[in-house]
Amino acid sequence: MLNALKSFVREITFGDDGKKKFAEDDKRLAAAALLFHLIDIDGIIEESESTKLREILQSHYDLSDKETTELIAAAKQRDEEAVDLYGFTSVLKRTADETERLAIVEMMWEIVYADGHVHEFEDNTIWRVAELLGVSTRDRMTLRHKVAQTAPEETDSE
Repeated sequence: MLNALKSFVREITFGDDGKKKFAEDDKRLAAAALLFHLIDIDGIIEESESTKLREILQSHYDLSDKETTELIAAAKQRDEEAVDLYGFTSVLKRTADETERLAIVEMMWEIVYADGHVHEFEDNTIWRVAELLGVSTRDRMTLRHKVAQTAPEETDSE
């Protein structure tokens, strides 16, 4: 009886079965929050960055359109609540292996290069995140050059 009441309250409160799609310690949420932070850091969210964010998350984590939208909304909320990047990087350091952490840094570079311009705040953020994830300077720069080779031409949008 008590379990049925708890289930009913969860359903009323959260909808469906009461389970959050992306828990606080979900590495997908931590990665998405870092990526969202990057597109918002220069104060201008470009359409190209938003599109790239959606593509990256959907592809890398094999999500449906609905799941991708939910993940981005949750990531935006978590980023707005965060006081620093450590909360996200600590989750990734605990739950992601080295290959996954390198992939996250690569995704970050893809987001940064989506608008054809690397802002100094974006570059600095990737440097800090890579350090917190234990990604070497060499690997970070190798990933930057890899992504830069396929990036759109730099534009004079500033």
